[in-house]
Amino acid sequence: MSISLTWSAPAHGVMFVLSALHAGPAAAQQGLYYGEPLTLKAAQKLARLAREEAQARGLAMAVAVAGPSGDPILLEVMDRTQYASTAIAPAKARTAARFRKPTKVLQDATATGALAYVGADGALALEGGVPVIVAGNIVGALGISGGTSTQDGEVAAAALKQFKP
Repeated sequence: MSISLTWSAPAHGVMFVLSALHAGPAAAQQGLYYGEPLTLKAAQKLARLAREEAQARGLAMAVAVAGPSGDPILLEVMDRTQYASTAIAPAKARTAARFRKPTKVLQDATATGALAYVGADGALALEGGVPVIVAGNIVGALGISGGTSTQDGEVAAAALKQFKP
């Protein structure tokens, strides 16, 4: 897929960075397509798995599940979860769905100076968002917030590993 845009001079740097990121870690995700969204029942099951994992670790977290478009299906907020997490978890889910990759990939890219993802389409480059892939298609995404970004990512990965739609 090739996109040609004409931008003013300052934007060319952003386009260059996006191109460089696209060729790097993003290349592994290029074969993914969007599929039918998770049902509410499947989203509730995924959220339950994440909540149980968070509870087992003694963490209070917000758990968001989005469809393949990044739009929300549900948000669950555990008791004692920090208020910011109610906005962060859905942003992580949206980012993972729309960019077709875990938000950790974006976090790592920004850590090396590639700042193009920061603010792009409301992207949040913090670990804890993962796409939900079924039969090679993205059917949704899970976003977790409430711990450190590493803890958020671990809870998301553990829930996703156990998930069977």
